[in-house]
Amino acid sequence: MKRLTTILFSTLLFVTCLSATAQVFKTDAPLAHTYSIVARDAKTGEMAVGVQSHWFSVGTSVSWGEAGVGVVATQSFTNKSFGLRGLALLKEGKTAEEALKILLSDDEGEAVRQVAILDVNGNVAAHTGSSCIQFAGDIQGVNYSVQANMMLKDTVWPAMAKAFEDSEGKPLAERVLLALEAAENEGGDIRGKQSAALMVVNGEQSNEPWNNYKINLRVDDSSAPLPELRRLYNVHVAYEHMNAGDLAVEKGDMAGALQEYGAAEQMFPKNIEMKYWKAIALANNGRVEEAMPIFKQVFNADKNWKTLSERLVPIGFLTVTDEQLKAILKL
Repeated sequence: MKRLTTILFSTLLFVTCLSATAQVFKTDAPLAHTYSIVARDAKTGEMAVGVQSHWFSVGTSVSWGEAGVGVVATQSFTNKSFGLRGLALLKEGKTAEEALKILLSDDEGEAVRQVAILDVNGNVAAHTGSSCIQFAGDIQGVNYSVQANMMLKDTVWPAMAKAFEDSEGKPLAERVLLALEAAENEGGDIRGKQSAALMVVNGEQSNEPWNNYKINLRVDDSSAPLPELRRLYNVHVAYEHMNAGDLAVEKGDMAGALQEYGAAEQMFPKNIEMKYWKAIALANNGRVEEAMPIFKQVFNADKNWKTLSERLVPIGFLTVTDEQLKAILKL
């Protein structure tokens, strides 16, 4: 009889909770209990969202941003509409605080929401609902807000704030990563970890929405999402050096190009493609002898790069003499 009573009580409690939150649980509204940061770089105007959670693909639900407008992090019992609606309100000229008030004004799930908004001027506003699962809270500072819910300890978001403030002067993306890592070092999500994301948008609006993101990296499912997110960020930085090297080549600045290629290669010395395009740039600028040992290393790793080299000649991507090409292909 006691067991039956317990079952009936548990069932009644479940039904009561389900009824009370009927407007909250939706198939398109994931339970993104998590920690996140929205932040701005006062010098560059860049704005960012960083997030980690024990939930699959958290970056597709929590992180929202638009260049020259602002960024939004919506989490806990997530209302994904807050992302686009929040950005639209900022675009209309509303401040972060005004936009947040409007979003929450007609939200039946306000008590279980956690959301932070940062506008292009650096204004920040955040809300942690009274029914967010403890430990939950948020802190706002100059050009940033940190927020967390369902944390192991109530020291998680203060640790994030400290890490962000202590890293002043570093690139915004690096500061956001440091804040996320500080949260994890403090215990993080009580359930553990699964996914993470890092988004950065420019401070100025653009007429090219396809170029909205300066950085947009996600780790959707991993036993170590933050180390993987940092690895991806480092790859991003390395390829930015490659892009800068290519641009320097176009301008005839070979010294600058080699410096950029060298920086990329130093970050990822085993990356064959980085080596290959450095060799191509050298060859195209009359420095074939310098390129030869690099070509040889690349071809030894994978002969398909040799085939690709032949295919670059007809379209002008490899501009060497017939004799030089024969020498390259003999490697």
